[in-house]
Amino acid sequence: MPTGPVTPPPRGDAGGPAELVPASIVIVNHDAGHLLADCLKAALAQARQVILVDNASRIGPFEAVASHFAAHPRLRIVRSRVNTGFAAGCNRGAALAEEPTLLFLNPDCILGAGSLATLYRVMVTGDRVGMVGGLLTDAGGREQGGARRSVPTPWRAFVRGFGLGRLAWLAPRLLSDFCLHREPLPSAPIEVEAVSGALTMVSRRAFAEVGPWDEGFFLHCEDLDLCLRFRGAGWRILFVPDAAAVHHRGMCSRSRPLMVEWHKHRGMIRFYRKHFRRSHPAGLFSLVVAGVWLRFAAVAGRQAVRTLAATAANPPPPRPWHAAAVVFPPPAAPSATIPS
Repeated sequence: MPTGPVTPPPRGDAGGPAELVPASIVIVNHDAGHLLADCLKAALAQARQVILVDNASRIGPFEAVASHFAAHPRLRIVRSRVNTGFAAGCNRGAALAEEPTLLFLNPDCILGAGSLATLYRVMVTGDRVGMVGGLLTDAGGREQGGARRSVPTPWRAFVRGFGLGRLAWLAPRLLSDFCLHREPLPSAPIEVEAVSGALTMVSRRAFAEVGPWDEGFFLHCEDLDLCLRFRGAGWRILFVPDAAAVHHRGMCSRSRPLMVEWHKHRGMIRFYRKHFRRSHPAGLFSLVVAGVWLRFAAVAGRQAVRTLAATAANPPPPRPWHAAAVVFPPPAAPSATIPS
């Protein structure tokens, strides 16, 4: 596969200098805070167009960031009064895209220098490549799970849920995990079943053929759904190890973690019902669904314990006593006698 620099076709209008990658980056934001500024800065340095779709973020923190970029000629900002979900936000941004490729990027994900060009090069030089994803790392450079993975079928979910992956050495095909980040990092792009929605590039042609993101998913598993539909339509998906981005996972969910977990687990159930309900035994499917809700109960319980512990360690200050509200003893009635 070619490794030379990308040379996009020149563009002499207001779209920007010719060295920018012919891609429209769609960022769906909800309370990403200060990380949004770093995300926008890295995106605008590499792409011809950036579309920021804000899903009802708190006005103050969002405006503090957006005001610094609002006048940028290659940035378009779209605001929603309600949080419509990640998939709906992606579709809204994609409808405004002008470039031949789309990159869907989380607002807490910071593109590494040259990563967009690397993704684009792999996309346009590969045969029937419809989607590519890059390497996601934490701030320390450690690979995160999810950027390269197999589709979590009900059986794979069963294996992972009951810890059977530890026995994969006995039967690698039967007991393998669907997350691949524990395997050695490949030296070149490889074909995978799924990449992460936090960093997903698609060709406009493939996206138009396969169809938009499924807006029935509010949060979580919409990327797996899209990957399955791309592969079902005959498009290849590649993981590109030298296109890196730092992903500050969980930044957008810190204010309401239980709500986020609820939507994540609902997304899992929708994903399994949509793609596997008819093709898998009812017993196995029921076990997977029960396991998803048991997992949510465990997560919710753990969060409740943490909240109680945090409250006990830092109790709220006592409410002030207002003398004007309660007066004891009551004041004496004023005397009607005028002193001599």
